[in-house]
Amino acid sequence: MAADPIDAKIAGLGDWRGAMLAKLRALIHDADPDVGETVKWQKPSNPAGVPVWEHAGILCTGETYKDKVKPTFARGAALADPKKLFNSSLDGNTRRAIDLFEGDSVDEAAFRALIRAAVEANLEKPAKAKK
Repeated sequence: MAADPIDAKIAGLGDWRGAMLAKLRALIHDADPDVGETVKWQKPSNPAGVPVWEHAGILCTGETYKDKVKPTFARGAALADPKKLFNSSLDGNTRRAIDLFEGDSVDEAAFRALIRAAVEANLEKPAKAKK
């Protein structure tokens, strides 16, 4: 089952970061019941890898660090963010992220809206030409 590595990642964190990642995961599934999830970028320094949620392409990743949980939206720069959730990776032309620290709360409605907007952006993107 594709969810098992993410379950293991959440359990392995064993602190507020696991709880935050689990909450974000639930919000993602609530916003897009058709979302797929996987783990990518496994390496010796991060054997559990990075949770990734996809629908017609990557929607967002769920990176975790010692002091934060960082959902990063693959096409975040193209998304409307009226509630100003994005507070990280603001200088690039493509990605946007949200740094969440211990004790932070998530505007659940705004986060779900970002997920739905990311799905729409992925569904609207032009198909890549086949070579």
